[in-house]
Amino acid sequence: MGRVNVWLKRSYIIVISVIAILSALLLAFTLFSHGYFHENEEIDRMITGLRVLYGISIITLLLAITGLYGACKEKQWALIVFAVGMILNSLFMIACNIGGVASRPQVRKDLKMQYLHMLPLANASENVIDSLDKVQMEWQCCGLDQGYLDWGYNISESCLCTEESTNPCVAAPRNSSLFEHVVSDEPIMIYKEPCLPYLIAYVVNAINATLGVLLGVILLWVLSVVLCIAILCRLSRKEDTPTVVYSPEAKEGNYTVLAGATEYT
Repeated sequence: MGRVNVWLKRSYIIVISVIAILSALLLAFTLFSHGYFHENEEIDRMITGLRVLYGISIITLLLAITGLYGACKEKQWALIVFAVGMILNSLFMIACNIGGVASRPQVRKDLKMQYLHMLPLANASENVIDSLDKVQMEWQCCGLDQGYLDWGYNISESCLCTEESTNPCVAAPRNSSLFEHVVSDEPIMIYKEPCLPYLIAYVVNAINATLGVLLGVILLWVLSVVLCIAILCRLSRKEDTPTVVYSPEAKEGNYTVLAGATEYT
């Protein structure tokens, strides 16, 4: 069994430690999310994703511990288990990443249909209206698809432009609820752009960020597999040991003594 380069082993241990820490954090986040949304009505739709996160975090953590043991004790079987497991994990994550990239157009369509089902906003629930009010004030928009027209007569006050507004504004119609208690003829400015494009862009950007993080994790896993295979190759290499060959010439008595050496002393 060959000797492993100390820097190769240290690099592998560092990468494995980072993977173990990330896996532990993912497991803690999954447990927290499961407990937080346990009594939520949407838990039935989230349970599949939570199970996937449980599986990925626990399996990766166990593989990292196995790989760390194999590196410290130089056990080939542990390193082989780690390499095979991480390769399968990486292939699964690559498939998920590709699926996420391919599903972005469909996500846009589904989000648009989901938000359009809330129209007209006059009949929306209080929770929807409260959430939309926060969005309108934060992103300086009004309505969902057709701007302030989505509100009908009762235009929300969260559509009102402020002095710090940077998005374009238009004059509100005078037959809206905003002019009920106004006597002056001055126009009331409200946000012109609808909020639906901002909502869709926000979700898509979140998906892109998640896919970017996922790609970084995959690269980290691939690096650990490469280092593990390099260690396995070093362990499988046989050390070159010099062979001992008997020579009949190298026997006792086949030497000459320098005569007269004491005469010069």
